[in-house]
Amino acid sequence: MGSFLLGFGFLGAMDGIVFHQLLQWHSVVMDTSRTMQIVSDGIFHFAVTLTLIAGAILIWLGGNPGSFRYGARLIGSYFLMGGGIFNFAEGIINHHLLQIHRVHPDAANPLFYDLAFLASGLVLFAAGFLLKKGLK
Repeated sequence: MGSFLLGFGFLGAMDGIVFHQLLQWHSVVMDTSRTMQIVSDGIFHFAVTLTLIAGAILIWLGGNPGSFRYGARLIGSYFLMGGGIFNFAEGIINHHLLQIHRVHPDAANPLFYDLAFLASGLVLFAAGFLLKKGLK
């Protein structure tokens, strides 16, 4: 569970850093003042930071998995699944259901970016699932 939360929080942080700050394609809430866009992004960053901290604490409390190879694959699998769930859930909820922002609203085809974001979540989750399935 700890590595799942780390993956979820990490992909959330990367979303905020890459799409919100570096590319400046969107904020969490777009249809508001610039000040409130920054506040919504700040709340989002705070939440993913708490998720990262919770994940790290759970991994620390989990102790020794028995072997480094098994532990690394276990952490990696749940990390990928957590990141995939973040992208997929955030994409479905914020981009499609709530429609509070798009991945790249100023693009010629914003739906392409939204669907690619969802697909990246499914690919990450599948990679993590397959890695976990291969554990012995």
